[in-house]
Amino acid sequence: MTRTGGFQDDDFWSEFHDFLFSEQRRTQAAELVADSPLLAFPPGSRVLDLCCGAGVFTVPLALAGHAVTGVDRSAPLLDRARARAAEAGAEVTHVRADARAYSAPGAFDVVLNLFTSFGYFEDPADNARVLRTLYDCLVPGGTLVLDLAGKELLARRVTPPKVVRRGEDLMVQTDTVLDDWARLRSDWVLVRGERVTRATLVWFVYSAVELRRLAEEAGFGRVEIFGGFDGRPYDEEAERLVLRAVREA
Repeated sequence: MTRTGGFQDDDFWSEFHDFLFSEQRRTQAAELVADSPLLAFPPGSRVLDLCCGAGVFTVPLALAGHAVTGVDRSAPLLDRARARAAEAGAEVTHVRADARAYSAPGAFDVVLNLFTSFGYFEDPADNARVLRTLYDCLVPGGTLVLDLAGKELLARRVTPPKVVRRGEDLMVQTDTVLDDWARLRSDWVLVRGERVTRATLVWFVYSAVELRRLAEEAGFGRVEIFGGFDGRPYDEEAERLVLRAVREA
């Protein structure tokens, strides 16, 4: 049996990569880049994908004609992102950096934080700092798109445990609500033959109202909330919590 740490543990990303960044996920990302009105940017836009992971979104964004930079702290994930970009013939700049510390003032027209990549730092001030990083990296008039599983959506499906099978591998994810719905703990068990790997992640979860407030406190204006990448309302039919905002000055 193997136990990995949380999101800052490279072993976690290596062990669970095939479940987190599956071919289905990559296909879905490419379709969103092609069809979503929230990911429709002017040709040649300078795009930052902060916490880009294995390049699920960076590759289709680059193939769509944007100048894309992917930033992540995980060296193994960046290696996979580079390999995928090379295989696809996509030109992407990859940078290894902590999301709190990355600095490129005014270098981007669009900044992205996608696939529930927000809220994983233990100190709430660090999560707010990530939003400030995104703000600082934008030109005035630039756009932020942040996508996560909202608290309202998680309340629908926090139980029962999720079971996913890929070939002979089996993953079970069990979620537990902490701190009066301030945070969520996910316990993951991966079974590969006779090998069992366990991991635990704890992160902050946000309602639409809470996320809007954080974005406004970071300096963003014109904050909009959507229930999916198709631009639907954030209501009982919502599939995701997608925030779009603008750096106005």
